[in-house]
Amino acid sequence: MEFKPRAIFLDMDGTILNHQNVVSIHTKEIIDALRIQGYYVFIATGRAFDEIEPMVPPGFQVDGVVTSNGMAGYVDGEIIFKHTLPLNLVETIIKKAREHMVYYELFPYGTPRVTLKQDQVYVEDEIRDPKPDSVGLNEWLSRKQALKEEIAWKDHLEGNEFSKFYFFARTIEHIQTWKKVLEQLKKEVDFTMSVSSEHNVEVMVANVNKATGVQQMLKHFGLSVHETLAIGDSDNDLPMLKLVNYAVAMKNAPDRIKEIANDVTDFTCDEDGVYYYLKSQFELSTSNK
Repeated sequence: MEFKPRAIFLDMDGTILNHQNVVSIHTKEIIDALRIQGYYVFIATGRAFDEIEPMVPPGFQVDGVVTSNGMAGYVDGEIIFKHTLPLNLVETIIKKAREHMVYYELFPYGTPRVTLKQDQVYVEDEIRDPKPDSVGLNEWLSRKQALKEEIAWKDHLEGNEFSKFYFFARTIEHIQTWKKVLEQLKKEVDFTMSVSSEHNVEVMVANVNKATGVQQMLKHFGLSVHETLAIGDSDNDLPMLKLVNYAVAMKNAPDRIKEIANDVTDFTCDEDGVYYYLKSQFELSTSNK
């Protein structure tokens, strides 16, 4: 790779996160080494900001984080930009999700994710064992963890600032039906839909995605898109990968992602693919592995 970027954007799930939802110490070390050499390193994830810390090693640091597929940006833990889903849209979508018995998590800013108590029975039933074969282990573990510790079951919605909706179904047919419902609703109220697996879909503000989040983060740091590299693995990474100057797909990414990339890692997310790729391309020294 002759191109040497100033800014590197890294996806989480399927990229720096393995299928056990852990970021390795070696990934932390390569990010530290890059930053010491003067490169800017950012996370660009579909996850909300509060989800990140439990998954990374102690002392993990980056220059900034684009969260919820571009809905918000954080530097040193402080919000530098954010978009908010309209309350009336949130209420409408919850009502429709209830009608179709679709698992949902609503992410307010600054407080735990929410599911209404009246929907708890069918939401929990979607995550009953055994895990469907087509559901990725990392997504299944995340849902198990959400039900166990992370969802705040509320009688009613509180506040009016929401970063995103996450929807899941244990069958592909169910989530496809739900996507069609959302597409119909989009004809009345515009919003953005994004997917990161065959079993989920997320809803954000209209015209917001990882690419718009990357652009806002670059503007904050006075950087150009021509100076950027990004690594990702799934459909919600496509806007970002198409935006940056040099796009890298993970070995574990589907072919449709690899086809638009400039390069592909030699190893998967379970094999520390990002660590090995960055180490080889930037000729950085870290602890031996």
